[in-house]
Amino acid sequence: MKIAADFSQRVVVHSNTLPWVKSPMAGVDRRPLDRIGDEVARATSIVRYAPGSEFSPHIHTGGEEFVVLEGVFQDEHGDFPAGSYIRNPPQSRHKPGSEKGCIIFVKLWQFQPQDRTHVRLQTDFMGSVALATQPGITITPLYKDEFEEVSLIHLAPNAQFVLDAECGAEMLVIEGTVTEGTDLLEKHSWLRTPVSTKLMAKAGKLGAKLWVKEGHLTDVENQITRVQQA
Repeated sequence: MKIAADFSQRVVVHSNTLPWVKSPMAGVDRRPLDRIGDEVARATSIVRYAPGSEFSPHIHTGGEEFVVLEGVFQDEHGDFPAGSYIRNPPQSRHKPGSEKGCIIFVKLWQFQPQDRTHVRLQTDFMGSVALATQPGITITPLYKDEFEEVSLIHLAPNAQFVLDAECGAEMLVIEGTVTEGTDLLEKHSWLRTPVSTKLMAKAGKLGAKLWVKEGHLTDVENQITRVQQA
């Protein structure tokens, strides 16, 4: 299966307009944003757990990264409410589910194979720092290594956030609205911009909060190869 598989192209997906697609586990549905592969896939998705639903215990051979958007996600490591940012590195194992239901934004098979760093953050209780060069913008760093950088970007009303996406970038709207190019991105809209581009997002009148990842799109071919070999 291939969805938004041309990484040389800018992609915008208004996820709230997509139908939910059933997963192999009852009560767990998905909205695919990009995907290369079948059940084992390099994939970016919005995933919904119905109350009482769960996945069987499994190993994330290629790693898993997610943000809890609504509700409470649960596994044997704890309860993770909305605002949680989680990185389960390659070879990590868990049994995910949700007693009361939840929605998460999740990325699979996009880690470096040697990565073994677990991250579990509750971002609603983290501060942010101002970007001196961009008025009205503050940033909450979530993760950074030599391969990628992940942050929450907070935009004041009508503020503009500019990112030189030399190695590509992705953006998910967590709260508010932004305009990027000619596109209006609302809550849970997702954008992927290719290598050697620039991202320019202007907030609406109520401001916005964005999840932004940069630097990782130079390794897509290796990520696909690892999926195909799994």
